[in-house]
Amino acid sequence: MANIQKRPDGRWRARYRDEAGREHAKHFTRKLDAQRWIDEVTTSIVIGQYVDPRAGKITFKEYAEHWRAAQVHRPTSEAYVEGVLRRHVYPIFGARPIGSVLPSEVQAWVKLLGTGDRAAKRKPLAPATVGVIHGVVSGIFRSAIRDRRIMANPCEGTRLPRVERRRVMPLTTSQVETLREHLPDDLKALVTFAAGTGMRQGEIFGLTRNRLRLLGTNPVVVVDRQLLTRLNRVTEFGPLKTRASYRTIPLPVTVVDALNGHLAARDIGDDDLIFTLDGRPITRQAFGHLWRPVAKVAGLNQATGPGMHALRHYYASLLIRYGESVKTVQARLGHASASETLDTYSHLWPDSDDRTREAIDSVLGRHQASGVEVPGA
Repeated sequence: MANIQKRPDGRWRARYRDEAGREHAKHFTRKLDAQRWIDEVTTSIVIGQYVDPRAGKITFKEYAEHWRAAQVHRPTSEAYVEGVLRRHVYPIFGARPIGSVLPSEVQAWVKLLGTGDRAAKRKPLAPATVGVIHGVVSGIFRSAIRDRRIMANPCEGTRLPRVERRRVMPLTTSQVETLREHLPDDLKALVTFAAGTGMRQGEIFGLTRNRLRLLGTNPVVVVDRQLLTRLNRVTEFGPLKTRASYRTIPLPVTVVDALNGHLAARDIGDDDLIFTLDGRPITRQAFGHLWRPVAKVAGLNQATGPGMHALRHYYASLLIRYGESVKTVQARLGHASASETLDTYSHLWPDSDDRTREAIDSVLGRHQASGVEVPGA
């Protein structure tokens, strides 16, 4: 049931009753706009996309918290999403009815993330980070559409800042040695181990002695779990990033020697963590406090990567320098695909210009000079 009536003040009131018998009304200056609204509502009911206007009155924060609790996130992702919403989203949209957020407001918010807000003491975020945060918020709105809370996603069509992929510049061996020299004794072997295996931070923090095979002619490390830091800095073992992350990495003599020296000076049982801080599991936050000043001394920057991940890049660069194939580098690093490896490190493989010229000249050049058909040409 729907109708349009002219009010004494000259405005037009459009109203209808939903399937539950509840009345909904809206006022317009023009009868045409009132009719258009009624038509849109009628169409949405017919095609099964009707949304009760009151459903969108739930605040963004209230809905987002229900959404977050229902997600199947890894602990690290769970902590990241919670922090992103708390720091960058709730201060802007948290108290707003979820159905009231406009695309123009989302666009203005994205710009604010990229430029920073001095008044609120918020620093500009990197374009890639802005894209990730926008993706989280868009996912919440998409869920609200499925739940019939809203009809459209205000994140659709947002112009995001352009992400420019920086070429990785590997650390020098001198920089690696500087990192090792300036970190506490408990973490010196960690630098050598990270540079000699390319393992991820959480994989190294979660390494226990029973994952090492140091005896025999083929020493290896088995990578099958990582140490995760949950909210409130609680640590626990968890699954790896992808299926490809489960791997066995050969250990060079340099790494074996560093590990043996580290183990000989400490009482570490088979199930104990290899690397700890004051005997406790290493959290990302605690490690960051130690790492950042040392990284500054060693000259780490945006090109090399300021974090411990720079040692992973160093490892990859050595494999490439000494002729390992893309597939081998992919397997050692635990990348999900060869394209991921190439996207990150393709510029480090030896330039093939000279080999290209030699290949063409050796066949086409001889053919044209002699006029004789060259087999295989």
